[in-house]
Amino acid sequence: MIQTFGEENLQRLYDLVAKKDKDLKAIIAEYDYPPVWIRPNTFETLILTILEQQVSLASAYSAYKKLKERIRIAPKNLLQLTDEELRSCYLSRQKIVYTRELAKAITEKRISLKKFESLPDAIVRSELKAVKGIGDWTVDIYLLHALRRTDIFPIGDLALVNSIKMVKQLSSPNKEDLLELSKKWKPYRSMATMLFWHYYIKKRNINILH
Repeated sequence: MIQTFGEENLQRLYDLVAKKDKDLKAIIAEYDYPPVWIRPNTFETLILTILEQQVSLASAYSAYKKLKERIRIAPKNLLQLTDEELRSCYLSRQKIVYTRELAKAITEKRISLKKFESLPDAIVRSELKAVKGIGDWTVDIYLLHALRRTDIFPIGDLALVNSIKMVKQLSSPNKEDLLELSKKWKPYRSMATMLFWHYYIKKRNINILH
């Protein structure tokens, strides 16, 4: 059974995970519930997620906005742009390769975003990771924001890890420590993740552009 969240059940799921952890409960008490971080399940969403890899949100959004001004972001349209045109949209050499590979995988029907909606997380992960430039972090963000799966824990996300360190007062937890800690939030680790992001954004006074 694939569990998903939406505006209609999000608050209830936040409350359920907060019951498992007093620190999460305290985040809600201090900062209220996070905004609804949902993205449509589209090629455009995955392109934005690729652009967000290893850069600031502001920098990724600049490139996304520039690309959006130039084309309607769809696989065939992107494949028609030259390297130079993509560079003028602030895409790095690597990201030009990655966005093209994704566009090709969709146009060649190697992957279907629509089909992903009814496939388990593990199969979505394996199919997406077969596309050059897509790793676990990109898959996690896609599974969480676009497919709205309830138990995603993007351990490669720096803001998440830093927030957990701040909230839990941990100095340098390793991957195993974090995975162990995350067990108590199952099967709602997506909600825990979004609460930690919410805390980090509020604490650091970060302006989210989209």
